[in-house]
Amino acid sequence: MSSSDRQRIERVKGSRRAKLTPAPGTSAEPIPGDEATDAAAAAPDATPGSSGPNDERLRRDVPPHY
Repeated sequence: MSSSDRQRIERVKGSRRAKLTPAPGTSAEPIPGDEATDAAAAAPDATPGSSGPNDERLRRDVPPHY
């Protein structure tokens, strides 16, 4: 792995913080929430809104201080 394939630390002028350059093979653009990711496409049964065997019980149970 050459040094150009790695993330670098860059100084932010006028700030005490530093930032990292984007990792190789990634994009700095965020993925919108409505687009399916690879993990969601690989597990079709884990869609939002599907319920498991304990979901209803977890919704009913509340801590004693409520």
